Amino acid sequence: MKPETIVARNRRARHDYEILETLEAGIVLLGAEVKSVRQGNVNLRDGYATVERGEAFIHGVHVSPYDPADRWNPSPTRRRKLLLNKREIRMLAEQVDEKGLTIVPLDIHFRNGFAKMTLAVARGKKHYDKREAMRRRELDREAERELGRR
Repeated sequence: MKPETIVARNRRARHDYEILETLEAGIVLLGAEVKSVRQGNVNLRDGYATVERGEAFIHGVHVSPYDPADRWNPSPTRRRKLLLNKREIRMLAEQVDEKGLTIVPLDIHFRNGFAKMTLAVARGKKHYDKREAMRRRELDREAERELGRR
């Protein structure tokens, strides 16, 4: 097995947020959720993390039920605990208390057989920031095309 296999990405996160810092956390998954995640049946788009009573949790991440497990599947959108050390949790809590910052998931991957999530401390982009980023990307594409023609 490969050392790291990305099973789901939150492509919207980099569009909607300015990424300030990233870190990796383990995820507590129940039973058949692991098999469903391995198949890539995960939606990170509405996900966000919170720090509650010294523990970190991810909310809004949809893990589709694994069909063969049938009635033993937990709720698809339940909150899941994130495995971080105290220093990391404290750092996240301090940054989120700052105005306008949030914690969003960037991807879920498997490293050495364990499910991991890449989290980002992010600030929401304004509409004009998104337009500027799209304009810059378009200019870069045109410049690449021009260089390719020569």
